[in-house]
Amino acid sequence: MATKPLRILLTGKGGQVGNALLPLLGETVLAPDRSDFDLSQPESLRPVIREFRPDVIINPAAYTAVDKAEGNRGEAFAVNGVAPGVLGEEAQKLGAAVIHFSTDYVFDGRKDGAYVEEDAPNPVSVYGASKLAGERALSASGADCVILRTSWVVSAHGNNFVKTILRLSQERDTIAVVDDQHGAPTSADFLAQMVRMLVEALATDRRQFPFGLYHLVPGGSTTWHALAQHIVAKASRSSLPVRLQPDAVTRTTTAQYNAPAKRPLNSRMATDKFRRNFRSDLSPWQQGVDDVLDRLLGGSTVS
Repeated sequence: MATKPLRILLTGKGGQVGNALLPLLGETVLAPDRSDFDLSQPESLRPVIREFRPDVIINPAAYTAVDKAEGNRGEAFAVNGVAPGVLGEEAQKLGAAVIHFSTDYVFDGRKDGAYVEEDAPNPVSVYGASKLAGERALSASGADCVILRTSWVVSAHGNNFVKTILRLSQERDTIAVVDDQHGAPTSADFLAQMVRMLVEALATDRRQFPFGLYHLVPGGSTTWHALAQHIVAKASRSSLPVRLQPDAVTRTTTAQYNAPAKRPLNSRMATDKFRRNFRSDLSPWQQGVDDVLDRLLGGSTVS
């Protein structure tokens, strides 16, 4: 870190992004367990923040069970909608900054091209609505904040699409995957590296730091079906004992899949603003996915 290390409060250390971030943030980090910092009880967060007095709060924690949120609106809104506002209010009192993660699900997916930050949100699920509420609560708190909308997060840690497909490739001869949702698979390590860059920029010159709302995904886009074929193709060339082959990954539609929560069909997000303001080239999505696969396929099994 440049200059004096910042005191950082990190939420969600057990999640994909939090797990990737923790080893990158240095020694002046408080990363409490949920038992000590429960975002579903937003008011309980205040004394922890006041005691630690962070310079930066990084909030990748979220209620991410998209389908379960349809029947659990209260907890989803507490974690995703109310807690970010509490973090912002306490940060504003301390003069701290907040880096917060949001999602492509704030959009309805009906736009033809990639979404830009100025496009009007219109979530079609409880999860998306709760994340939009969190964006707005944080913005209204008056804290200096960066809101990062991202999509389709994957990693070697936790539960995600890559690990699911690898498991199914050992169990099934064929699977059907939706082919009408478009977006950018985003590795947690990619996000962690970008956030570390933001923290270093804050430590160097906060007065010139461009706070605001940003879309942050890697380059390119794909579909869940094409991503599944990519995963299976790489697995078939490894030592993993796979039964499934890429041409046995068949296509289905979102409507046929019939999940409880609606999904945006178009999750593509333009990253021009982020790349311009932070002078950063963003790697293609394949690089992050392949890095995850290399880690997972280093052994002979995937749990």
